[in-house]
Amino acid sequence: MGFFKKLFGKNTDDFYAPMAGKAVPITEVPDPTFAEGMLGNGIAIEPAEGKVYAPCDATVDMMFTTGHAVSLVADCGAEILIHVGLETVSLEGKPFKIHAANGDKVKKGQLLMEADLEAIKAAGLHTITPMVICNTDAYPTFRTLVGKDVTNDDVVIELAK
Repeated sequence: MGFFKKLFGKNTDDFYAPMAGKAVPITEVPDPTFAEGMLGNGIAIEPAEGKVYAPCDATVDMMFTTGHAVSLVADCGAEILIHVGLETVSLEGKPFKIHAANGDKVKKGQLLMEADLEAIKAAGLHTITPMVICNTDAYPTFRTLVGKDVTNDDVVIELAK
């Protein structure tokens, strides 16, 4: 049960870590597009492994052909972007393996894609992986849970309308 549900009895939507690793504030992403919230508020994962899982039940809106990013529309209406690493589009898909396609209905915990983190690092790129809610303004209550090691079993974002 989420923090807001316990504290206020409010209806919240929970989003789980898309990868295993350390959850950090979005402001720690060394890219202003993410750190300054230009795409929305969220969190980032310093990944321990390269498997990327659905953070909730959703529909794949766009699986980038390079496999470096995916956008999802959660069943609750939240628009989610998961971007593996920074500037990784430049790798033209080489270190990525895609497991979902545009239009797929996915369940929380379903494998979406895999990234070879060592290949990304060898190319001199960051592996930090932002997950943002692009329509943050639709949620007056937005809470992130960061500062600890997480897996896809851990809630990292709670939203309430």
